[in-house]
Amino acid sequence: MKLRRTLLSLVAAAAVMGTFAGTASAQQAYKAEYRMSLVLNVPTPWGQAGKLWADMVKERTQGRINIKMYPGVSLIQGDQTREFSALRQGVIDMAVGSTINWSPQVKELNLFSLPFLMPDYAAVDALTQGQVGQHIFKTLEKSGVVPLAWGENGYRELTNSKRAVKSPEDLKGMKIRIVGSPIFSDMFSTLGANPTQMSWADAQPALTSGAVDGQENPLFLFNLLKMHTVGQKYITTWGYMADPLVFVVNKEIWNSWTPADQAIVRQAALDAGQQEIAIARKGLIEADKPVIKGIEALGVTVTQLTPAQRDEFVKATRPVYNKWKATIGADLVNTAEAAIAARKK
Repeated sequence: MKLRRTLLSLVAAAAVMGTFAGTASAQQAYKAEYRMSLVLNVPTPWGQAGKLWADMVKERTQGRINIKMYPGVSLIQGDQTREFSALRQGVIDMAVGSTINWSPQVKELNLFSLPFLMPDYAAVDALTQGQVGQHIFKTLEKSGVVPLAWGENGYRELTNSKRAVKSPEDLKGMKIRIVGSPIFSDMFSTLGANPTQMSWADAQPALTSGAVDGQENPLFLFNLLKMHTVGQKYITTWGYMADPLVFVVNKEIWNSWTPADQAIVRQAALDAGQQEIAIARKGLIEADKPVIKGIEALGVTVTQLTPAQRDEFVKATRPVYNKWKATIGADLVNTAEAAIAARKK
């Protein structure tokens, strides 16, 4: 009996030590700092998405998870289109990324770049917050990351230094900077423009020198970067596509956290995303649109297309829409179209 009790005591002690060792191992698995990739820094809505998330996570985990922001996609030398691959490979731990920048690796993300698919913010919400958003998240999970929440970069509007753009004819021959996604090249080529792919770091001096005539981006960037000082004297608010953001974590990093901390990080992403979307839309959804009024006060000509003028662009880009519908997946696009048709305005 004594020997049996001794053996039982040793087994119990070993179990306890094993528990401590497991706990210690789990603690050691946490990194001192996690690298979050972003294209834009604070004070942009995009940068605020990252800061809100990082601050919430640090506070709610009581410092167990510390996140450092790397704006300008500096972890991959500024190449926006490499961000998703680097995230999967573990070069990047976390990101608030653009569906545009990741679309070369995940074809379904081109859905959000289909020209004139989403006519208003209610349409954006119908996709990201519904069945389509769930499908996209499952696709991202299969691609090697853990998606947690949606954010928003906003509708991308057209600016240029040449003339007011009211019809596709006005874009003929105009050199337009685009991001590195083939659907953008197809669309601007179809409209008669000369699309030029370059990073944003290269785009700014190109606009200044006149090497390119225009670009397309959310209006908050126009104000932040004072684009009127680099020749961008004309804006067309055509709302041809909106750019959702996605809060994601590298799968191995995610699996290294306890379930309790995973829940904290997920909820923080949801909370940060909700706050960031409100920030991104501020001044743009009100009837008097103060953001646009502020830009006009700088001496910039802002053209807000009439429904008839917008229809011209819709018709002109329909071949691109149909081509990419097949690439993205007709079933997914059909589901998106149905969700938008049924949205609450």
